[in-house]
Amino acid sequence: MRGSSGSLGPRRLARMSERELLRRTADLAADWVERAVERRVPASASIAELRATLDGPLPAGPTDPAVVIEELARDAEPGLTAMGSGRYFGFVIGGTLPAALAADWLVTAWDQNAGLVLPTPTTTVVEETAGRWLKELLRLPPGASFALVTGCQMAHVTALAAARGAVLARHSWDLAERGLHGGPPIRVVAGARKHVTVDRALRLLGIGTAQVTSLPVDDQGRMDVAALRSALADAGGPTIVCAQAGEVNTGACDDFHAVADACEEVGAWLHVDGAFGLWAAASPRFRHLAAGSERADSWATDAHKWLNVPYDCGIAFCADPAAQRAAMSSTAAYLVQVDESEGREPMAYTPEFSRRARAVPVYAAVRSLGASGVAELVERCCDAAAQLGALVTEIPGCTVLNEVVLNQVLVRFTDDGVTTGALTALQEDGEAWTSGTLWEGRPAIRFSVSSWRTTPGDVERTAAALRRAAASVS
Repeated sequence: MRGSSGSLGPRRLARMSERELLRRTADLAADWVERAVERRVPASASIAELRATLDGPLPAGPTDPAVVIEELARDAEPGLTAMGSGRYFGFVIGGTLPAALAADWLVTAWDQNAGLVLPTPTTTVVEETAGRWLKELLRLPPGASFALVTGCQMAHVTALAAARGAVLARHSWDLAERGLHGGPPIRVVAGARKHVTVDRALRLLGIGTAQVTSLPVDDQGRMDVAALRSALADAGGPTIVCAQAGEVNTGACDDFHAVADACEEVGAWLHVDGAFGLWAAASPRFRHLAAGSERADSWATDAHKWLNVPYDCGIAFCADPAAQRAAMSSTAAYLVQVDESEGREPMAYTPEFSRRARAVPVYAAVRSLGASGVAELVERCCDAAAQLGALVTEIPGCTVLNEVVLNQVLVRFTDDGVTTGALTALQEDGEAWTSGTLWEGRPAIRFSVSSWRTTPGDVERTAAALRRAAASVS
């Protein structure tokens, strides 16, 4: 931690009132947002450099809050990545919409624990409304229950916990009373390219890898439905099928109608991993990719991906509200909860007691965009992905490996050394940033176009940066 030398001067900082401190913090935050649009995308400081400025001994006494904020903003910026930039394509990360960002500031200032209805009815009504809007946007059953959680990881845990209890109950096993030990084994069937968050959710729920049947997939990662039918014919016990809306490398979606048909024939629970791909349902142009997903029993998605709200916000939906409530609800003498006839008690559907009011930025984002704006956001990102796919094929030796059906572009150079070298050079160049992956055992470069800020100009600059990067190593 460096000495107090904020740009406003230590004496001016020390005289700040709380209101002045918040105004100064807002200015610093706005400065970052404005710079992030055009600045170098990746962080510029090393871990060692950041430790030299941010690390230090435990302070022996208090420091003026204004000094803390001024120096934190100054010293942290070199280690920040401009993830809100229109040229950030690493992982599936959207920027933050202005209304969602501003609403998130209000959430922090309000400091409400959104776990129960009675202490904070405003956040409860906002959450009820946001949940209804989300179901309408994603074309899910209006009677489905929902929970706003930290991310898609916990959305999977929440939804699959409901699934676990429900499929055991169908085989006369009361999970709440008897636990898993001695009960009928649960079988999970999923495509070989399921996301790792599904694996971790199952592990957290006591379902081991020996209970998971991994099915073959096509060259885009879509589940083989014939193999699914064959696997389900041999199932016989409690069964959960995990389908996917948006393979993380290709953006491909499973054939949900065919998968749902197979599940219904044997009474299997169908869960959809729709971390980003489920948002295709919000677009008239792309909702055919999610067609049939509404027939599932549960769904998991992220709002901090394609809806472009701040971290952290995942959403779990369940077609059987009683199953979700049975898996998540808890009571205690000191917890005064409303009856379901009076309204939705948030804590009855989530794995958390104390909760940030995540629904407020979601409400603000959806209200600011409207259904047409959400559709336009999805379509603009998909169009940008298609534009990028077309431009990178003009780079010598570069091939697009996937059908660019959504917002993912997966590329590889003829020589694997050029692929890995070009990725490193692109990241070091700073004009744009993306991440690498493995596809069919070989290195590849994955672009995920998820931000409302990405323009055709950003795409052109990114393609040009990749061309430079490849030329520098080939």
